[in-house]
Amino acid sequence: MQVERKLDVRLWILDIRWVKLKMSGFKELKVYQKSYKAARAVYLMTENNAKEEKYGITGQIRRASLSIPLNIAEGYAKKESQNEFKRYLLIAIGSVNEVLVLIDFSKDIGYLSEEKHQKAYKEYEEIAKMLNSFIKTLNL
Repeated sequence: MQVERKLDVRLWILDIRWVKLKMSGFKELKVYQKSYKAARAVYLMTENNAKEEKYGITGQIRRASLSIPLNIAEGYAKKESQNEFKRYLLIAIGSVNEVLVLIDFSKDIGYLSEEKHQKAYKEYEEIAKMLNSFIKTLNL
């Protein structure tokens, strides 16, 4: 009886969170705001990369970084289903991992200083944590 009551309360809380999430816009999500800001920083950080890298590492890191807020926004638009929204958030986590590899690689080939590398890497690790936490709230 107690277990059923706890389950009912969890489902009710999940329903309330889901309704609140559906009523607010994706721009209200802290993880969207942080990932959008980080993508802007990546664009600025790569401005001075070699021109021949425009379609190489520069283009790749720019696309991967922008993919994160784009997937959050697109998943939000299709949020009739929590599973569908979760799928887009998982894709965003994949893009975060891609950015982390590209940040390491950029440092290793001399495109990023140690200081810029540390700052960018920390930022994207935080975004990954936020996405993982957000997904867990959808799984209650």
